[in-house]
Amino acid sequence: MQQARIEITHKDRELSISFFGEFNLYHINDCESQIKKYDLRTLDKITLDFLQTNSLDTAAALFLNRLQKDLSQRNINIKWLLENKEIEETLQLIRERKIESKNLPSHKKRTFLEYIGDATCKNYRGFLDFISFLGVLFYAKFSALLSWKNLRYKEIFYEMNESAIKALLIVAITSFLIGVVVAYQSAYQLKIYGANIFIVDMLGLSILRELSPLITAIIIAGRSGSAYTAQIGAMKITEELDAMRTMGFDPYLFLVIPRIVALMIAMPILIFISDVMALFGGMIISNIYLDISSSLFIERFSNVIAAKHFFVGIVKGPFFAFLIATIAIHRGLRVQNDTQSIGINTTKSVVESIFAVIVCDAIFSVFFTNLGI
Repeated sequence: MQQARIEITHKDRELSISFFGEFNLYHINDCESQIKKYDLRTLDKITLDFLQTNSLDTAAALFLNRLQKDLSQRNINIKWLLENKEIEETLQLIRERKIESKNLPSHKKRTFLEYIGDATCKNYRGFLDFISFLGVLFYAKFSALLSWKNLRYKEIFYEMNESAIKALLIVAITSFLIGVVVAYQSAYQLKIYGANIFIVDMLGLSILRELSPLITAIIIAGRSGSAYTAQIGAMKITEELDAMRTMGFDPYLFLVIPRIVALMIAMPILIFISDVMALFGGMIISNIYLDISSSLFIERFSNVIAAKHFFVGIVKGPFFAFLIATIAIHRGLRVQNDTQSIGINTTKSVVESIFAVIVCDAIFSVFFTNLGI
């Protein structure tokens, strides 16, 4: 078979283009680049020689059709040297069947009301999807609790290690710094009024009831929640979830329940560590700037801070953990079959988890205040 190539010869005001072998999609760029080397305004005639051409595909035929129209608009005569009937039929088919593209109407910009309506509809469908997910989740959870042997204890302990043990350091350091910052900012104001000792009251109440649970939940939402979404999303893309269902395994029992249970168990432990480190940071600042010794700080703390404040913060832990884990896993299950969707849903998972935690904390604050706790 003759090797595919293109030869162009230029004489006076005439150009001859000869095609050898197969002329197809892969030779169009070469042909175009060679034609662009010549100034078409100086030409009167172009000869297209297909005598040595074995075959022609539709992409090349479309190119030749476009070239013919372009040359005709420049008033350049075209001479076809063609004997192969199949090539001639292909060119004729393109001329008859090619549909010229029409000017598409410009995209109409949506009005403000259309944008609001579309966003509301999407959020409503997302909310219904989340409620459906919760329904399946509670059914699977209660079914697992009815038979303790169905619980995956190994997976629960593994997720506790991943979600809690490996997060201890970042939670401890962050809480310590929060305690230092809050104490430092408060110490300056209290020192002005000579109310140095009341820094213990303020730190005890704010850290135990609000700051430690919130800071811990936000860290876990950014660390473990995003990991849950990415893991479940990657498993959905690689069709591991479908494979589990095919083999008769329930993804909720093997993947969802262990993660939620592990995080609900681990969160109170992390909040306790956060309490200790935040108070330790506040105690150091109180000692440096307010001359409150460690023994005086601890004595004042035990006298004025009731145990109920500690338990209020601890009780919030499982609720925060449930919200973070369910939102993260739900977002993972909504990942589509592309890697970009993992990033989008992971971001939404973190944002929605933090928002849900803050709303839940506000509800708890109102609830405990009205109960006098």
